[in-house]
Amino acid sequence: MKQYYLVRLDDACPQMNRLRWQRIENILDKYGIKPMVGIIPHNEDPVTCIDTIDTNFTSKVLNWQKKGWAIALHGYNHVCTTITGGINPVHKRSEFAGLPLAEQKEKISKGYKTLITVGIHPKYFFAPSHTYDENTLKALVEETSIRIISDSIALQPYKQGVFTMIPCQMGRFRRLPIRGYWTFCFHPNGMDDVAFDTFEHFIKTNLERFINFSDIDVNKVGKKTIVDRLLSFVYFTLRKIKG
Repeated sequence: MKQYYLVRLDDACPQMNRLRWQRIENILDKYGIKPMVGIIPHNEDPVTCIDTIDTNFTSKVLNWQKKGWAIALHGYNHVCTTITGGINPVHKRSEFAGLPLAEQKEKISKGYKTLITVGIHPKYFFAPSHTYDENTLKALVEETSIRIISDSIALQPYKQGVFTMIPCQMGRFRRLPIRGYWTFCFHPNGMDDVAFDTFEHFIKTNLERFINFSDIDVNKVGKKTIVDRLLSFVYFTLRKIKG
């Protein structure tokens, strides 16, 4: 297994910082990188309400889709109401984990239909704060055609039931000594000039390692390896110890 880099962008919504999102789009287009972008269908999170509502947001997402960006359903309203981390406890808060199945089905159904109705077809899912539970997976199966999730700790994609899990491990670019599929997760709304310069420099100097999500053949993905199970156990154990 070689070393592959993937880019994920979180919190795209009508109230996002349009100038910063355009800046990161320009950089990615310059180097031919097609990221995964998480769309919040009905944003009610004040933290991500930065600009006035962009009436052209749907057209922007449709253009991303046309360019081959990987479109992900990123929750429903991006508001965390529970204090549990579920089966991927990166944080102790969640929009989904801990809620009854019926409530999760309603949120996911509304979000999915909101996007489908305007021609946006998400093939991927990732939850706000990285947190979800078994009910979230059941809701996705029953309410959507989505069978690929961007989250979990591992060195390579793996099968979990009917889902293909693509790990998401890093919140910033860094050179790594271990081979694997490394997803770097960015929040353009919060990036400053230094962050953008660092972002472009890393891509420019490591371009040969970057791939697109569509390059992953989900039909060839196997079960989670023993090494990845151990890695996940160690990672979450250390997070728990650190509090």
